[in-house]
Amino acid sequence: MIILTGYVHIDPCDVGEFSADVEALARGARARAGCLFYAVAPQDAPAGRMLVAERWRDQSALTAHLEAAETAAFVARWTGRMTADILKFDADNERRLADA
Repeated sequence: MIILTGYVHIDPCDVGEFSADVEALARGARARAGCLFYAVAPQDAPAGRMLVAERWRDQSALTAHLEAAETAAFVARWTGRMTADILKFDADNERRLADA
């Protein structure tokens, strides 16, 4: 499993527009084969900081999402208007929180 987490930084005046655009992207991502979880939410809207959390079955599923036309269009719309600090992790020992 692949986990992505981190922040996207935008101008605070763009939070509403960004949220609408990313929600449209998220709907498509969630329907994509291999998407286990996809969420982007304001972490500090007055500062323009958005929290990103994604889980993908594997790298090929993530790659398909990153190469999709709607993802490319979203990135093109926001290039120069956002910066990202997102890290990718490989997770191969998933278990419930209370499990040892």
